[in-house]
Amino acid sequence: MLYVVATPIGNLEDITRRAIRILSEVALVAAEDTRHTRKLLTSLDIHTPLVSYYKGQEFSRSRQVIEKLLGGEDVALVSDAGTPAVSDPGAVLVRQAIGEGIRVVPIPGPSALTAAVSVAGLEEGGFIFLGFLPGKKGERRRLLQGLLEAGRPLLFYESPRRIIKSLRECLEVFGDRPVFLGRELTKLHEELFHARLSSVLDDLAARPRIKGEFVVIVGPAASENEGPTGGELEDILAWYRDQSDLSMRDVCRKIAADLNISRSEVYSRALSIWKD
Repeated sequence: MLYVVATPIGNLEDITRRAIRILSEVALVAAEDTRHTRKLLTSLDIHTPLVSYYKGQEFSRSRQVIEKLLGGEDVALVSDAGTPAVSDPGAVLVRQAIGEGIRVVPIPGPSALTAAVSVAGLEEGGFIFLGFLPGKKGERRRLLQGLLEAGRPLLFYESPRRIIKSLRECLEVFGDRPVFLGRELTKLHEELFHARLSSVLDDLAARPRIKGEFVVIVGPAASENEGPTGGELEDILAWYRDQSDLSMRDVCRKIAADLNISRSEVYSRALSIWKD
């Protein structure tokens, strides 16, 4: 059998008892980074042999692992953190194993995706998972523009190197939507943000250095019958008044379009905000 084993995304205590047993019983562990996985196995007093299975060598290494499986040996597939084949290597091996009639068994456990969703406070109705956004700006922009009218939250992973660029493009395409960010989930310096895109951008831009990977959940487009509460709308207007060079009229036009609400409603609230 091929076991697809979830491993901790940070805190080693998050590994399941079943995962520990499987990793100790299989003949071989196919690991995204053998050095990283060896540290985990050593901490658990497990001495199963390892073979590297990383993105650049998926097809060639898959054949090697398939031969082991066809020879009657059980193999565990792990990534550096979380669940394999969810924005990590593994899908190629899983497809080939299925094609060979090999049984593939999930060993569920830690996942950055589900960890973030569980504390983001999303309403029922699902979300759209994008994995990592494209590295090229043009492709990234086209993807986001294609999701402008999506009625569900958008969830994606991002690196510290690109987080500000990606959030800035989200702000430009979607407007100042609510956003949740999880940084370094389950690790010592874990941070959770619930704010508007503009506010999170200000926070990150002020930091001398950004470390750790992020899970980002951008709120959905507002429906025709939905919009921010009075307090939320006033907060947005106050931010534009204090932080933007746009005129009040242009701010009202932008917010009404971004949030799909009446311009007259925004304008009446803006008058009191600008007067203050």
